[in-house]
Amino acid sequence: MKVVVNTTPIISLAAINHLHLFEKLFGKIIIAEAVYQEIKAKQSHAYHQIDSPFIEVQKIQGFLYKELLLTQLDSGEAETIILAKEIDADFVIIDENIGYKLANNAGLTTIRTLSILLKAKEKNIISEIKPLLDEMIVKGRWYSKNVYQSFLTRAGEL
Repeated sequence: MKVVVNTTPIISLAAINHLHLFEKLFGKIIIAEAVYQEIKAKQSHAYHQIDSPFIEVQKIQGFLYKELLLTQLDSGEAETIILAKEIDADFVIIDENIGYKLANNAGLTTIRTLSILLKAKEKNIISEIKPLLDEMIVKGRWYSKNVYQSFLTRAGEL
């Protein structure tokens, strides 16, 4: 299975010491070089974990497309979408709304960090989502009250 992941999902799960969920769910993940550079730009969540053996860094080929996408996305998001298309990824994991929509419009199967938590719960890798979601919020992630409540309701935890 080929899974390409953007920066925010990696940082979000690393912040709560659950980056291993990617490995448990997918075996390995692939990140674009720009995502690696964004994470290595400052010593914070995921700075060390990004060098884990289950994370593979790949360069994109379509630099002309990157220039076009940079009008709406940052470098990591643009390269994530391009790489996912180039390698015919099974999934692309991207949280930012514009990137998510552009990836969907490009024909990619796109999911977000919250879906990773739900998949992990469904596979009994984690028992509860709410404590992890609450910790992600404490560590800097923001979700609207509506998203928070509807997601936990969907997960059977509210």
